[in-house]
Amino acid sequence: MAYTQADLDRIQRAIAKGELEVQYHDRKVRYRSIAELREAQTEIVRSLDSERPRSRIVRMRNAGKGVR
Repeated sequence: MAYTQADLDRIQRAIAKGELEVQYHDRKVRYRSIAELREAQTEIVRSLDSERPRSRIVRMRNAGKGVR
């Protein structure tokens, strides 16, 4: 399943309020505990992180004498 930032926001809002029920588009999901909500949050974060392009760091080093 492809998660969205909105899904993560819903989970985080539920955790902050201590709620166990989260509305996703046309359905409601009732979690058994806050721990289960946190597991869902972790899964969504990992999924979103894997979809983001990795930034490239290019390090250039000059060992020459330079300009005099």
